[in-house]
Amino acid sequence: MQKISIDDIAPGTFDTEIHADRRSLSDPLNTSDVAITYYVLDPGERFSGSVHTHMDQEEVFLILEGTATFDLREGEIRVSKNEAIRFAPGEFQSGKNDSNSEVIAFALGAPPDSEDVRISRIPVLDDRVVACPECSHADMQIAPEGGLVCPECGAELVVE
Repeated sequence: MQKISIDDIAPGTFDTEIHADRRSLSDPLNTSDVAITYYVLDPGERFSGSVHTHMDQEEVFLILEGTATFDLREGEIRVSKNEAIRFAPGEFQSGKNDSNSEVIAFALGAPPDSEDVRISRIPVLDDRVVACPECSHADMQIAPEGGLVCPECGAELVVE
């Protein structure tokens, strides 16, 4: 049994473009089968900087306060207080707070470590579409050593 206080966990510095209060609870709780992250998003902040999917992980977002908007490949969906949304492996999404009030949420991912993350769009970079420069495949895979590679032909993409 593990018990923690979220207030005792320092916010992480996941992405300087996002600035969200993001606190990973997985290590302090010693979870082995699920990743748990607590978020507080001020207006304009995002859960992540890109429209992405985990090909090997499902994600669930539970909204405790406010309303989050999730960008999908086929549009947007709003998720409000006391609502949850599940993204199956392979479903692209990126959540944000485009309201005037704070969003407080939990994100749960299982299994906890995702090794096949794909990106299709980068909202924090002027909504830039990410596609393979060689074969035009519609998304790129985050390489283990960093950078983006095409999952179809292996070409590399440099995002500036």
